[in-house]
Amino acid sequence: MKSYYRLMLGKRSVFAAECFEGVFIGVDFQIDEDLSRKFPDDWRSFNKTYVPVFLTGHTDKSRVAAGLACGALWTLGKGLVEGDIVLCPDGMGQYRAGEVTGSYYYAPGTHLPHRRRVKWLGQSIARAAMSEALQNSTGSIGTISNITVHGPEIETLLRADAPVLAVIAADPVIEDPIAFAMEKHLEAFLAVNWAQTELGREFTIFEEDGERIGLQYATDAGPIDILAISKDKKRLLVVELKRGRVSDVVVGQALRYMGYVKEQIAEPDQTVEGAIIALEDDKKTRWALAMVPNVSFYRYEIKFKLVKT
Repeated sequence: MKSYYRLMLGKRSVFAAECFEGVFIGVDFQIDEDLSRKFPDDWRSFNKTYVPVFLTGHTDKSRVAAGLACGALWTLGKGLVEGDIVLCPDGMGQYRAGEVTGSYYYAPGTHLPHRRRVKWLGQSIARAAMSEALQNSTGSIGTISNITVHGPEIETLLRADAPVLAVIAADPVIEDPIAFAMEKHLEAFLAVNWAQTELGREFTIFEEDGERIGLQYATDAGPIDILAISKDKKRLLVVELKRGRVSDVVVGQALRYMGYVKEQIAEPDQTVEGAIIALEDDKKTRWALAMVPNVSFYRYEIKFKLVKT
């Protein structure tokens, strides 16, 4: 089945024009070797081999950065298959869509030496035309993110012969579309006001080189809403917003992300915890979490008032 990915062509899309002209996509990460025969079927095996290689050449980087880099390399080299669609921002508010047409190849001495051939499609997609959910997915931190869940909307946008339809209500894992919409705004609020929240007293949103990379943190297990680390660096925290989803889905996702963080990111002396934030005091979620002591539940409240001036 066809998959869909968002791919950055260099930081801030600096190499996008070169890729569009050269009909390829690529990544770098300063791993200077041909990986043609070195991509196992399992990304975990690749990361196990190449995370130490990356860290040896980047002593200032964390395991988080190493995991992101190696995961992106594996996805480009092995995870993408011919026929998959990539959306690549051009740096000017538009996304070019390309169909993967060739296998991995190495182009030493170039800006993005780890490459795949693509056929760039004629249509561009304006970011403003995307649903909020797709905007958030395509705007996530990281070089490559899997956005296959938005495949129907992307195909509609690429056809350019039909209006963009609301897809939230048709999603079988969304039981409350209103809460879904509200909790997208909650994510932005938490990002700005994290330090003033109860969680912010103990944890900070993960940063790398002064840049917050813990918001919509892309992983091969899916995008984590917020990845945070305790101020003593001993605890990692996976934060998931319920987004109107059915309880079993959100709890399962949180546990899956926690497992990924434990295996791929956490240092041996670090523990991994989880937190789920929802609009309502959800009994179903609490029942599901009763057997998972390292995941906490938080309910948020919305208050506002009008002030005459």
